[in-house]
Amino acid sequence: MKKLTISTSPHVFSSLDIPYMMKGVIKALIPAVAASLYFFRWRAFLLILTTVSACVLTEYLLQRLRGRQVRIGDFSAVVTGLLLALVLPPSIPLWMSFFGGVFAITLGKEIFGGLGHNIFNPALLARAFLMAAFPVALTTWTNPVALDTVTTATPLGMAQFDHVITPYVSLFFGNVGGSLGETSALALLLGLGYLLYYKIIDYRIPVAYVGTVIFFSAVTHAIAPGRFSPPLFHVLAGGLLLGAVFMATDPATSPVTGLGRWIFGAGCGLITMTIRLWGGLPEGVMYSILLMNAVTPLINRITRPRRFGVGHGR
Repeated sequence: MKKLTISTSPHVFSSLDIPYMMKGVIKALIPAVAASLYFFRWRAFLLILTTVSACVLTEYLLQRLRGRQVRIGDFSAVVTGLLLALVLPPSIPLWMSFFGGVFAITLGKEIFGGLGHNIFNPALLARAFLMAAFPVALTTWTNPVALDTVTTATPLGMAQFDHVITPYVSLFFGNVGGSLGETSALALLLGLGYLLYYKIIDYRIPVAYVGTVIFFSAVTHAIAPGRFSPPLFHVLAGGLLLGAVFMATDPATSPVTGLGRWIFGAGCGLITMTIRLWGGLPEGVMYSILLMNAVTPLINRITRPRRFGVGHGR
């Protein structure tokens, strides 16, 4: 006679634990990190080293001070530090980036209770804070490869204010001004392929996000081609791919239902295009994801599957 074991959930176990997923994201970021090192050289190396060190050190100290188990071995702080570095301009002073790493872990993660309890993406929340505190540093860009201090405009800035479209080849490979990890579309697409192949992220959010951007940019470009940029430009320029692949898909701050992820991605795309087309800033990825993070609980609530037997004639 077989013994019946009664236990609480979960009853289904998977090898896709937190360290596995975080290490997968780190591996997927290798092409973007390599591209940043190629185009921005020592600036990229120092910036990545600073933000990763700040995040790991802050998480370690806070968890020790609160008497909690130290979980820096799950690599989530490393991922936060990497993503923060990749959304910052290469010319930002290192002390600002270190401060951003401390902010990301303290007020973006640990204050909510740690990994999985945070409402907003920590790296984007830290960038929003740095943008408000140090706007000049966050909007000063340098030329890639040349390693000079001559400031340059981003492709989105040139398109919105000067109506100049950067060649697609430069956007695809990354030889343009911008944040550390957003310039090379090729590197980000390689990371997307890795994440999808190993099922670390769900395809719905990136597809809905990019698809919405393509739809609205195609409509506006068809109406006023001299004023609005074509769809391919909006996909390749700025932080769209970085945000859609690595930020919006954060499992802690995005919906858990399939329908909710479609809604989340579409909402990110709509807000991004609203800011890009009619806002005072050339980019809207950061704000779009943070705003949609705020409504994720509501999306989960309205798209939650109905329990069997509930709602049928009651």
